[in-house]
Amino acid sequence: MAQDQSVPDIWLLSDARNDAVLEQAIGRLPPQSGFVFRHYHLTAEARAARFAQLLPMLRSAGHWAILSGSVTMAEAWGADGVYGVLHAAAPAGLRWIATAHDAAEIADANRLGASAVMLSPVFPTRSHPDGDTLGIDRFRELAALSRVPVIALGGMTAERAESLDWRRWAAIDGLS
Repeated sequence: MAQDQSVPDIWLLSDARNDAVLEQAIGRLPPQSGFVFRHYHLTAEARAARFAQLLPMLRSAGHWAILSGSVTMAEAWGADGVYGVLHAAAPAGLRWIATAHDAAEIADANRLGASAVMLSPVFPTRSHPDGDTLGIDRFRELAALSRVPVIALGGMTAERAESLDWRRWAAIDGLS
């Protein structure tokens, strides 16, 4: 697995659950962390406005501002990159944080030039408390297949990242 030092270690994902405390959560992130703007609960217009509202705060701390949306939308909104599954090569000039849950999705991220892979769910999550999880051993097996940095997602907290002995991790609730 590649150890690209430029990919942030800590990532906050936005959600309807953490919107009310989002500015405080962003303010607590270490400088040059990663932020994935999801906010699927908002209309397109409200979503664009909320992203524009957060962008100056993200920029001032040197955070990566990644948008869960299309490449066109990310370019128009001034995001640093896109989050999710792509079916073509990574866009020039934008970072791509690929989502993966299995070996096939990691292979796609490797082949298509992802900047990093967000691999999930490692542990049970508030979103899917009874869903299947990778667990520590399967997470490590899959992470070893990646040629780009891997970010652990799913029920992550600082304590769980430490028990996993993994420096790159992301959370919704665990950082809010």
